[in-house]
Amino acid sequence: MARLLLIVGNLVAGLGLAVMAGFPFGRLPGDIVWRKGNTTLYIPIATFILVNVTLTEIMMLIRR
Repeated sequence: MARLLLIVGNLVAGLGLAVMAGFPFGRLPGDIVWRKGNTTLYIPIATFILVNVTLTEIMMLIRR
């Protein structure tokens, strides 16, 4: 349990540092933004793929 908490804490800290450094998390090419009038539809497809691949790799390393 302690190992899992350390890993999750490091991931959150790393994500925070990346956002502070200017990484366009949530505004990647491939994210769809549609605006019409007062309505905005945002579908972060590229961000979902990036997060999915990263978490999959991390979980595979943890399982080893």
